[in-house]
Amino acid sequence: MVAQKFINPDNEKQTIEIPQCDLDKKIKDYESRNNRIPEIDEFYVDLGMQFRLAKVMNSKTKSFNNEIPIHIALMGHMGTGKDHDIEQFAAKLKFPYYRIPLSGEVRDVTLLGSVQLYGDGKGGTESRWQDGELTRALRGPAIVNLSELNAAGPEVLFALHSLLDRHKKLELPNGEVLTLREDTYIFGTMNPTSLRDYAGTQSLNKAFADRWVIWDKPFPNKDQLNAIFEKRYPNLQNEYTDLIIKLATEVNNSFMSEDISINIETPMSLRTIVERIPIGLDVYSESKDPLKDTWDNFVLPHVNKEDLDHYKTLWNTIVRKGPSVKPKL
Repeated sequence: MVAQKFINPDNEKQTIEIPQCDLDKKIKDYESRNNRIPEIDEFYVDLGMQFRLAKVMNSKTKSFNNEIPIHIALMGHMGTGKDHDIEQFAAKLKFPYYRIPLSGEVRDVTLLGSVQLYGDGKGGTESRWQDGELTRALRGPAIVNLSELNAAGPEVLFALHSLLDRHKKLELPNGEVLTLREDTYIFGTMNPTSLRDYAGTQSLNKAFADRWVIWDKPFPNKDQLNAIFEKRYPNLQNEYTDLIIKLATEVNNSFMSEDISINIETPMSLRTIVERIPIGLDVYSESKDPLKDTWDNFVLPHVNKEDLDHYKTLWNTIVRKGPSVKPKL
């Protein structure tokens, strides 16, 4: 069995090896499950979260064999890379990956399944059981990501209670009872419960929250952003990366600040920092100030009106005028 190595980015001498999923070609839904194995993102940088997940999986208590069910939920603001961490963890271990958003519109029957009518080929109909998204995932090897945990309705939470505790059972409306498999792991993601603009979120039900180990996923720091840029855009000049990283860290420090005089409501997500801004630099590469044009057209349109002055102040303080050289991407 092939094993994958996970390295601690803070101490490269610390490594953990975890066996990859060996998907049996004889299982009934092999093609569907095989198609759900994510592709490796060659630009993904593990900032330490995958190593932490691997440590739990490798625990001597065998918690990730579900003898003691431990379910990890990553909590962080938008654009910190929570879902991407779990997806790439599944990709590295070659596990089928099921991301199931628990938005307010999702009901227990959506997750569990229901009886539906089908044509019988004779002009009539017949009823058949149809698995829901979660039930389908739990029937075979899988890494399941229940995203937006704190947006789920009460009926969804109560449907999951027995699955996530020591009983490890999922009771279906048709009377079937599924037991959590040893090769199926459940994760979750959620935004912080605060006054931020995360419509539809709420404080987690205490009984439901107690079924999770909740880890914070902060915004990446200066060194981590630098590692991301070095891997993804190795040709981009330091004149650009240094300013982009400084702008991002200062904006996000203001977002996290408890000082109401500088606190803002719009962070700079990883999507903005490592996707939108480089695209903007490419689009405006021939202009007199590529970074300024990118800032005005690819960053500021995502900013709340109340935060625009602070964003402009940071630009004038940190940059004022961007590099004159043509960006290399």
